[in-house]
Amino acid sequence: QLQASGGGSVQPGGSLRLSCVAPGGSLDDYAIAWFRQSPGKEREGISCISTTGGSVYYSDSVKGRFTLSRDNLEKTVYLQMSSLKSEDTAVYYCVKPKTNFCVPRTLRRPFDDMEYWGQGTQVTVSS
Repeated sequence: QLQASGGGSVQPGGSLRLSCVAPGGSLDDYAIAWFRQSPGKEREGISCISTTGGSVYYSDSVKGRFTLSRDNLEKTVYLQMSSLKSEDTAVYYCVKPKTNFCVPRTLRRPFDDMEYWGQGTQVTVSS
């Protein structure tokens, strides 16, 4: 499983950095996607990154505010979130696409096309 961490409570306009690791293993060979789920809403794919980090895609809802990167030496994928809004409040999951590809349509794939997700990390944006 993949483990997401770094969530917390922050005021609107604030920043958080989420991390994704594979405890006991390595995610070097995995494309990684981030999904989020808010209460009463469907899970939303917001970003993905290829195995090398050469391709990164974002949903329109986070483009320009979130930055996804990976450090394969540290075996970690980072989601830097800035200019946070109340609508960013959600549980955030890092997952591996079953295809192991990161392409724009990866973010529109159903969650069942992903694997290795863990419990997620809660992000709350509130004043």
